[in-house]
Amino acid sequence: MKKILILLLLLFVEKTYAQDFHFAHVTDTHVGSETGAEDLRKTVADINKNKDLKFVIVSGDITEFGADHELKLAKQILDSIDIPYYVVPGNHDANWSESGGNSFRQVFGSETFYFTHGGYRFAGTNSGPNMRMGPGQIPRENLVWLDSVLKLNDDLPLIYVNHYPQDSSLNNWYEAIDRIKKHNVQLFLCGHGHVNKAYDFEGIPGVMGRSNLRAKRSTGGYNIVRISSGKAIYQERNPDSLTQSPWLTILLKNQHFERDIDVYPRPSYAVNEKFKQIQEVWVFQDRSDIGSGLALAKKKLVTGNTSGEIYALDVNSGKKLWSFQTQGKIYATPAIWKDMVIAASSDSYIYGIDLRNGVQKWKIKTGKAVLGSPVVHKGIAYIGGSDGTFRAINIRSGKIKWSFEGLKGYISAKPLIYQNKIYFGTWGNEFYALDLNTGEAIWHWSNGASNRMLSPAACYPVGANNRIFIVAPDRYMTALDAAKGTVIWRKKMDNYRVRESIGLSADRSMVYAKTMDGQLIGVSTKANDMRIVWQSSLQLPYELAPTAIEESNNIVWVPSNSGLLTAIKRQDGKLIWQHKISNCLINPLLPLDKRHIVVSTMDGKIVKLSVRR
Repeated sequence: MKKILILLLLLFVEKTYAQDFHFAHVTDTHVGSETGAEDLRKTVADINKNKDLKFVIVSGDITEFGADHELKLAKQILDSIDIPYYVVPGNHDANWSESGGNSFRQVFGSETFYFTHGGYRFAGTNSGPNMRMGPGQIPRENLVWLDSVLKLNDDLPLIYVNHYPQDSSLNNWYEAIDRIKKHNVQLFLCGHGHVNKAYDFEGIPGVMGRSNLRAKRSTGGYNIVRISSGKAIYQERNPDSLTQSPWLTILLKNQHFERDIDVYPRPSYAVNEKFKQIQEVWVFQDRSDIGSGLALAKKKLVTGNTSGEIYALDVNSGKKLWSFQTQGKIYATPAIWKDMVIAASSDSYIYGIDLRNGVQKWKIKTGKAVLGSPVVHKGIAYIGGSDGTFRAINIRSGKIKWSFEGLKGYISAKPLIYQNKIYFGTWGNEFYALDLNTGEAIWHWSNGASNRMLSPAACYPVGANNRIFIVAPDRYMTALDAAKGTVIWRKKMDNYRVRESIGLSADRSMVYAKTMDGQLIGVSTKANDMRIVWQSSLQLPYELAPTAIEESNNIVWVPSNSGLLTAIKRQDGKLIWQHKISNCLINPLLPLDKRHIVVSTMDGKIVKLSVRR
């Protein structure tokens, strides 16, 4: 009798919590594309006509390029919805953002959401990839946030939202899945693929919604979701037309994942057992993502994170020595000159910070976020921003020596100093050469692409034999005359699909290039064509990390988008060792000597590696 009463009570509680309601699932609006804004306006007007809808979920790729004006326009359109709406960013909002994702937070208030409705709770997180091409990645600070909110209302079933499908297209999919499985997750919603599709993510029912874009049709569309009697019923809706018949019905129930005995794939670290001569001297784990490389001086390592913190670690112990807080995410790798750290933040400031104690000495306000990394030469820091301006700064005084304005697109990489000039690319399909002393434009070159996502902007250019070498997502490698900017050669090879990751050999005879298919090649710096004169035996999986390749002490250091660092012999291209640090993208590398290197990964991990003798 007692068991029957308990069962009836549980059924009563469940029915009390669970209510019938409708909401709209809108995704991949791509405001800034040809029809994105108009298609979204039609959807918003259509939503406002439907008095059954209680709220709207917008699951990423709100904009086409993450540009400030696109975000403001999208917000303006979405604000005309008569009911509450909840948004998370997608890869288009994060990877090419001129603000480093800072504007998304400022415009929409957050990159996550959590709320309850009708006996269910809804949680949404960012997906990246953030400012570095690669698989998606839920920011570490979002995972920390998720840990905190999942403890709330734990008696209610959970519906989780992310732009990406929860599989290996996200570097750290398993970190989110392992968390939500502990909290009665019953449904997962996503976008990204632009089609209506049902999934099963390790037992969690998943739904991808169609893009709101019209594509080749006369109007776009979205989904109306009805939660009723323990079911989620999906129906596509095209503005100003009839709602289509249900295309998917999902049973919502407690899956009791605590009883699950299935084993699901997880990243393998078996390679670390193979190369046991590699020792992790120390490991530092940040609570946020790290999107910048490291600078070293006087036994202090300096870096920054996406919570806006610039900090120093002791190179011998990994202990944090000091920190300095900015108001924006940091993706620029700091530089050091004497006792001064030059660092930049997406809060629109360039900072001069005392290396000894982390105290600010000066700061310079710019017009927008600063995502480009500084390079230092004879007491002058050279750095580009998102405001169309490149600056030369006297490090001692914090005064601007010269500035060059009118750049097309923003800067997100590290410039090259070569032959008394400074070279850099922008996200406007442009590449520039300025006089190092005056800032005068010497030349600029365009790759002719109409799509700004094909810009030579993430590549760290290299110079040798009076030539500048760059690669870009258009899969071309280009050699430009360093003095004139004319094309010496420009080539695309289908069997060597270069993208954004290159590096210069120590003897300046070759440009190393990592291909999308995981090959490592060496291209002659003297030939009049893209002549491959060296190739490593290395074969990585499909590879997108834009991080530069480094050579030091006859070792070629190769980063990857999955946390795998590879050491290659310069002489013959053979593998020396590999070490997997995490499952996320490796940031700019810092070799110390033949036996030591310090590496950070995008998920906030910094490690000092040592090779045993």
